[in-house]
Amino acid sequence: MTHDTDVEALRQRRENLADRLDVPVILWSGRSSARNFPANCFPFRASSHFLYFAGIPLETAAIRLEGGKMTLFVDDPKPESALWHGEMPSRTDIATQIGADAALPMSELESHAVGAATIAAQDTMTALQQSRILNRPISPAKVLQGIDLELAQAIVALRLSHDRAALIQLRQAADVTVQAHIAGMAVSTNASWEADVRATMEHVILANNMSCAYSSIVTVHGEVLHNDRYHHPMQLGDLLLVDVGAETSTGWAADVTRTWAISGQFSATQRAIYDVVLAAHDACIGKIRPGVEYQDIHLLAATVIAQGLVDLGILRGQPEDLVEMDAHALFFPHGIGHLLGLDVHDMEDLGDIAGYEEGRKRSDRFGLNYLRLNRPLRPGMLVTIEPGFYQVPAILTDRDRREKYRDVVNWERLTQFADVRGIRIEDDVLVTETGREVLTAALPTKAEAVEALVQGDLSSLEAAYS
Repeated sequence: MTHDTDVEALRQRRENLADRLDVPVILWSGRSSARNFPANCFPFRASSHFLYFAGIPLETAAIRLEGGKMTLFVDDPKPESALWHGEMPSRTDIATQIGADAALPMSELESHAVGAATIAAQDTMTALQQSRILNRPISPAKVLQGIDLELAQAIVALRLSHDRAALIQLRQAADVTVQAHIAGMAVSTNASWEADVRATMEHVILANNMSCAYSSIVTVHGEVLHNDRYHHPMQLGDLLLVDVGAETSTGWAADVTRTWAISGQFSATQRAIYDVVLAAHDACIGKIRPGVEYQDIHLLAATVIAQGLVDLGILRGQPEDLVEMDAHALFFPHGIGHLLGLDVHDMEDLGDIAGYEEGRKRSDRFGLNYLRLNRPLRPGMLVTIEPGFYQVPAILTDRDRREKYRDVVNWERLTQFADVRGIRIEDDVLVTETGREVLTAALPTKAEAVEALVQGDLSSLEAAYS
């Protein structure tokens, strides 16, 4: 087991939880699932709530937390496992590595489970085990009740602001992600397929002993927001939208998007839209500081994009009025970003408990209902800023929307931007005590610098931030 652990940081997290919750807690790591026969499994990813307190991705394990103390429950490896997996650490070895106060086999977990709170596991087998051991129904993570809801609220309060140990991991993920994007840009002009660029980028991540934090998006069809196909040929006139992020071996994620011209040179129309998106990106990052409402940052992005599209003749009217009627969402339908941490959409398994301040709920407005975060920013938060422009056929050809916005969209003018299917620019931004720090700032955003990287000129990395 090669995972680095900061035992003192893990202990501090457990003590912080104890300060907020006075009932015992049991968190399960989960287990891998078979992809066809039992011994051939999908890659295992431990529960992030387990990882936050235990520090390493153990499979088929649980921890019990109470009063700042932790008991690890995991079975010793079977003797025959050494044939297939080599020598594995014992339960005692693992307990020492993560600073557990005691270590017991899984068979003893049930006798320590009375009155414990938990969060539902996402795999069915573990969820059934949770219900059996706790002797009560376990609600799905998005609709928790009673002490389980209290536990989720306590964990959210802790994980909203990252500690020193988390930030070390998050910076590592960001650094590798930047390397991957630079490598992807460098091979694009000679690549034939989206898969070629994807392979180059994921090679960088794997070579750094990390994994992808989510299914990579590497596509000439940037209008498909979560495109997970890589079979399209790459033509010189295309834009390539690339949303790829690394995850450390202990689960901490990065999330970065860049969009570039495969030829190494944006067309006039592509550059015009790119600059609109970049203006929104820069304005939003400049706004980040403690106390600022994240929804206000989203609305700032919407207003800047609306203004840019008015300037280009695509929209008609005053930007503020266009945003009020959600006309911007025809081209920027998603939120400005989300929390980032142990998950690329951090803690969203809990629904809106993490993303939304208590007492707030999602809007039903076209331009706000996909906003994933609606809280005032606070020091230690890590958020993404990812404005975009997309020509999504399902939105733009919708009869009702075309009728509603017929007077504010210049549809004929829009046809002149047919070579812009989708553009997104995304960075990972840490809220500091006095402002912000862009963890992914080493990857240029300015169009000229991006073009230079695609053309193989690495000097732009220094020039862009000198």
